[in-house]
Amino acid sequence: MDSEKQVLFAGFGGQGVLSMGQFLAYAGMEAGKNVSWVPSYGAEMRGGTANCLVTIAAEEISSPLTENPVMAIIMNKPSLDKFEMKIKPNGTLIINSSLVDRPPVRDDLKVLAMPLTQVAEEINNTRGSNMIMLGAYLEKTGVVKVEDALKHFEKIFKGKKESVINKNREAFLAGVEYARNNW
Repeated sequence: MDSEKQVLFAGFGGQGVLSMGQFLAYAGMEAGKNVSWVPSYGAEMRGGTANCLVTIAAEEISSPLTENPVMAIIMNKPSLDKFEMKIKPNGTLIINSSLVDRPPVRDDLKVLAMPLTQVAEEINNTRGSNMIMLGAYLEKTGVVKVEDALKHFEKIFKGKKESVINKNREAFLAGVEYARNNW
C-alpha cells in the first residue's frame, strides 16, 4: 500500500526513542490518519536498547509489524549495527552522526546524517535531541505536516510545565530548520 508509511526509531533507552514514536503516532491520529505504535526495549530500560515501529496510513493498516521498514531513525551505533540490514532496499536511514562513528555499509540506502549533539548544544537543550530529530524527520518526509504537529504540543505534553512544552517545541523547530538548510 503506497499510502502506508512505516518508520523504525532505534537507540538507547533514555534517548527518547519511544517518545518520538509516541509523538508521531499521536500527531498522525490528530491529523486524521490511522496509526500504530509498537514499542520494544531491553530489560535494562535506561541505557539499554529501545526501538519502536510506527505505521501511519490513510486507510486501515494491514499489519502494524514489519521485519523490513522503509525508513529508520538511528540514534546510536549499536542500533545501526542491528537494523541497517533490515531496511528495505532503496530505503532511508536518518542517523545521529554524533553517536554513529561509521558510515552504513549498504550503498542502496539514502543516508541523512545530523550531528545531533552539536545541534542540541547550539540551542542549549541537550535533553531535546529526540525532538530535534523528530522535527527534521517530519520536515523531510511530510508524513505528518510540521504545522499539524505544532498545533498539538500542548495535548501531547499534557500535564507538563509550559517551560517544558516550550523547550520541546524549540527543539522540534531546530530540527525542522536543520532539515531545511542541510537536507
